[in-house]
Amino acid sequence: MWSLKWGHGLGLALLAWCAGVAVQLQQEVLWPVWGYAAGLCLAWGAGLVLRRLALSVGWRAVVLCLVWGSASFAVTGLHALSRSHSIDPALEGQDLDVVGVVQAMPQRQDLGWRFRFQIEQAWQVDKTGMARSVDLPASLPSQVYLGWYGQEGTDDSGWNTSALPEPVKAGERWRLRVRLKAPHGNLNPRGFDYELWLWEQGIRATGYVRTGGKDPAPLRLAATWAHPIEGWRQAVRDRLLTHVSSTTLPWTGAAQSAPLAGVLAALVTGDQAAIDRADWDVFRATGVAHLMSISGLHVTMFAWLASAGLAWVWRKSALWGFAGALRWPAVHVGALAGLVLAGFYALFSGWGVPAQRTLWMLGVVALLKMSSRQWHGSLIWLLAGAVVLGLDPWALLQPGFWLSFVAVGVLMASGQHRAQDRVMPAELVERDARQGRTELVLNAGRHRWGALLPPVWGMALLRGAWGLLREQAAITWALAPLTLLFFGQVSLVGLLANLLAIPWVTLVVTPLAMLGVVWSGAWVLAAWALQPLVGWLGWLAAWPMASVSTATPPWTLAMLALLGVVGLVLKLPLSWKLLCLPLLWPALFWVHPRPAAPAFELLAADVGQGNAVLVRTATHSLLYDTGPRYSAESDAGHRVLVPLLAQMGERLDVLMLSHRDSDHTGGAAAVLAMQPQARLWSSLEDEHPLHAMRPGWTRCQTRQSWVWDGVLFEVLHPPAITAVQVGGAAPKHPKPNEVSCVLRISSGQASALLTGDIEAAQESALVQAGVAPVDVLLVPHHGSKTSSSLPFLQDLQPRLALVQAGYRNRYGHPAEPVLARYRTQGIALVESARCGAASWRSDVPGQVQCERALSKRYWHHVIAP
Repeated sequence: MWSLKWGHGLGLALLAWCAGVAVQLQQEVLWPVWGYAAGLCLAWGAGLVLRRLALSVGWRAVVLCLVWGSASFAVTGLHALSRSHSIDPALEGQDLDVVGVVQAMPQRQDLGWRFRFQIEQAWQVDKTGMARSVDLPASLPSQVYLGWYGQEGTDDSGWNTSALPEPVKAGERWRLRVRLKAPHGNLNPRGFDYELWLWEQGIRATGYVRTGGKDPAPLRLAATWAHPIEGWRQAVRDRLLTHVSSTTLPWTGAAQSAPLAGVLAALVTGDQAAIDRADWDVFRATGVAHLMSISGLHVTMFAWLASAGLAWVWRKSALWGFAGALRWPAVHVGALAGLVLAGFYALFSGWGVPAQRTLWMLGVVALLKMSSRQWHGSLIWLLAGAVVLGLDPWALLQPGFWLSFVAVGVLMASGQHRAQDRVMPAELVERDARQGRTELVLNAGRHRWGALLPPVWGMALLRGAWGLLREQAAITWALAPLTLLFFGQVSLVGLLANLLAIPWVTLVVTPLAMLGVVWSGAWVLAAWALQPLVGWLGWLAAWPMASVSTATPPWTLAMLALLGVVGLVLKLPLSWKLLCLPLLWPALFWVHPRPAAPAFELLAADVGQGNAVLVRTATHSLLYDTGPRYSAESDAGHRVLVPLLAQMGERLDVLMLSHRDSDHTGGAAAVLAMQPQARLWSSLEDEHPLHAMRPGWTRCQTRQSWVWDGVLFEVLHPPAITAVQVGGAAPKHPKPNEVSCVLRISSGQASALLTGDIEAAQESALVQAGVAPVDVLLVPHHGSKTSSSLPFLQDLQPRLALVQAGYRNRYGHPAEPVLARYRTQGIALVESARCGAASWRSDVPGQVQCERALSKRYWHHVIAP
């Protein structure tokens, strides 16, 4: 284009397209539709006009990049506008009767089911029971994500113990009473962006099914054929789980059948929720997590096998008298057929984003290979990436996109340099072109050691094994910086684990698991084949230093390290490789900045309905509370705090649990397991299970204090006596809220008070004891009506008050009367639902940084004032 060489011009255009997508993803607010439409028209018009101008090659390249970059920016913006509609805020938290169809196979949760639901009709129900119709899609998005949980019966800790509700099935039409809210998730530094995930899936509201005593029972209206593939997936998954779970396996028996069934269900149907969390931990530690679900590797393997098999049949059909076989090349027929079958496999696996990306890439490669033009490998790679981003721009922000495309790019780049390594010496090879085969003739007489050489097939096997080892090592090296950037850890046993796991899972386990769709006995064989692999991976994960966690570097340093390792794996001169080594140093040894003594900082993590505050001085760290327990198998420790601490490179000195409530201790077990050096302070009863993890724990009591780096830590509550004798009765133990550990932190320049769930009586006791004013207050009891009394606020006189409470939580925290008291006293309120994770430093006591402001993007939910 414009007198540039064809390949160079196309490469620049593709790079510009990807850059335009990247720029648009940085927008905080979407433009109106006419803004993007005007930009697209201008880019098209500029391309037509400037094409006729006489420009130098350099300016032509610049104009080409601007035109294609502007076009991709506008197209991505229009794509975003098409899914920007969300639920009307007036309908959030309201009872809605909806009729619709289950879109996809439901995902099993520990207390119920989660599933996508396509709303066809909706009515809003008021307190009198009257219903009025809701406009679709003006006020309510048609696609929502629902949870259906048991509603009756709880244990002592308050968790639901009722039986699971009847599972819905894909394609069924139901009438349900639901409560919905906007797609809102927790937002923490470098944490998982749940709102981006919902946006990419096209889900613009979430909620749950109401099954209380006053609510109408859910009603199944009919079974439809709206989503037949999803219904088939669900039937296959349920049959697989039942069949394998009831099978007794050798060596371990039936106890290991259920976990293995979950892995097989993920391989066959893409149901990653079926895999136990403990197994996920092992797979991540050994670097094989990408193999244990439907991934690009499985889709590619399926397409390759289908293409090769059908191409062979097409060739043979000419000998069988089929005249059509002579009209189309077998290579083209096999490529198209393999692509179609791979598309069906991607649909059956749930049409996940990784499978979609792989299918688009395979489609681009197949079409280009069928064209008459010779395409350079780098152009195929760039075009596949541009097509994927054109269809799914937000894939650019997903780790899977970078890991898969970088791995393919490294293999292609290193393969071009090593092509000559795969050519055998002329004295060993004679080609018979007429018969279309290759004969290997060993001329042992020409070499002194010819008699000692292994057979030809043995040499080919060794050469193939060496090539596999070299390629796997190259990929492992190249992906290490990205793994560090996205996950904060690198598996040191990943190379060893993948050398066996990749061929075994890809060529043995997955084909057997897929064969089980038509013959259930193959699932048992797949479980037998998977069992020793899982045991071996568990043994590798138990090695000392099996995986290394370091502070996650900024993306600029990670990109430098990626450039360095790519230079190391390519066949470059030694001098160039030595120049690449310094590029690794900043990312490998990067340290998260800490406050200088005697300052300290607070990071109030966004954990939903619960407390979790990280306190950091120059050389020490303390975590105050660990957030809520979301369900029987999920908590803030695993989801938020462990990844956050790992990515910051934190080694806790103290974990302080204010009291026993699950919204303060929910993630404690996970944090204690991942931070074995941390000492435990708490007000929990002596027999609490968490104390078994730290036998030398310390009970919080008044007048305890210590100094770190010039920062004073003081425990102001509870008093030493925690049981009261009433007459002749047994000692009366106080309620958990009454014994909350209250911690005051002061640097001399500024101070903070962390209060747990103390209520008005404990606040009064602190006032009588002469509590000193502070700059930052962690709002007691998440803003409950029973706390934040006026005398308490008047004595403390804080500048800022941090409220850690979940968005639209069922307790109504923070209560409006409490908010009014803070406003009356002129205290600035920072709510985690609006702010995300909040960061405050004692050397700038008047400022607080909100993660939702620092990383604001147009897909993030904004709460109305």
